[in-house]
Amino acid sequence: MQSKLFYLIIFVCSLLFTGCVRNSTQEDKEDVQQQTSEENTVSGEGVKSEVVTIDSLAYQEKITALANGDTTGMWPVKNQPYPLAGAILPFKRIVAYYGNLYSKKMGALGEYPPNEMWERLNAEVQAWETADPNTPVQPAVHYIAVVAQGIPMSDGTYCKRMPDAQIDSALSIARMGDAIVFLDIQVGLSTLQHEVPLLEKYLKMSNVHLGIDPEFSMKDGSIPGKKIGWYDADDINFCSEYLAKLVQENNLPPKMLIVHRFTQGMVKNYKNIKLHPEVQLVMHMDGWGEPVLKNSTYNRYIYREPVQFTGFKLFYKNDLKKSPNRMLTPPELLKLKPQPIYIQYQ
Repeated sequence: MQSKLFYLIIFVCSLLFTGCVRNSTQEDKEDVQQQTSEENTVSGEGVKSEVVTIDSLAYQEKITALANGDTTGMWPVKNQPYPLAGAILPFKRIVAYYGNLYSKKMGALGEYPPNEMWERLNAEVQAWETADPNTPVQPAVHYIAVVAQGIPMSDGTYCKRMPDAQIDSALSIARMGDAIVFLDIQVGLSTLQHEVPLLEKYLKMSNVHLGIDPEFSMKDGSIPGKKIGWYDADDINFCSEYLAKLVQENNLPPKMLIVHRFTQGMVKNYKNIKLHPEVQLVMHMDGWGEPVLKNSTYNRYIYREPVQFTGFKLFYKNDLKKSPNRMLTPPELLKLKPQPIYIQYQ
């Protein structure tokens, strides 16, 4: 009898102990889940909504691959935020045609009728997918929506804003090839703070992104085209913060911000540029010339001042002006450190 009573007491105690452990484990799990939820939320108007980021391991593997064996520690960029779900970079390479529909001289976009343009762009897409079969290509239309002028407009800004009908045409051309769209701004004597909000209805679209060109930012009042302009980190941060807010408020996938650059002075205080999970920032090598010059420009102004991602522009005409009278090829560009993930043809 005493033996049976002893085993009964042991059995009851074990049940109580197991229950305590189970409750404790469940509470700990709930605490961890609550902590994770709080760390991955953004608040607005007193309501928290969950923020979903991409696969961090896959992202890290891809940006490490883009660094292309760089051993300096500069690439990939350290401590960059993981983007929100739906981010295009670095999982796809952007291949874009650049230009303006009013001009045949500003780039391939506008030089050719839409059907011919798409034949040409699709050939470039295929060339990149052949050169790098591990990175799918996302075609893009990069449209200059605000064009710097050599004469003043009625408001004295020296920039001409494209009418909505023209921007709508660019969007229609993009739809022909399932392309995304970049709207580019050349502010002249205006400012990004004035020009970017004028494009907000387009930037609220999930497939529309932003490009800004320091070459035509004439902060000293010079006439555009007479000298090379510049942006400070504060200008770039304004754009990033503006886009980040649009993403948050409209439940959009991350935006991309392209910053053109081909001289040291075009971008000042790059170390002060701030990154956001809602915005993917591309420093874009925009210079033209022979291959050795372009590679040098990329190394001096893009490689040595890392921000996040990099781009490279190829000119169908200007790159051929000097010996060896040819453009760089996709296999050659894939040898760069880091590999450009945004490619633009003009």
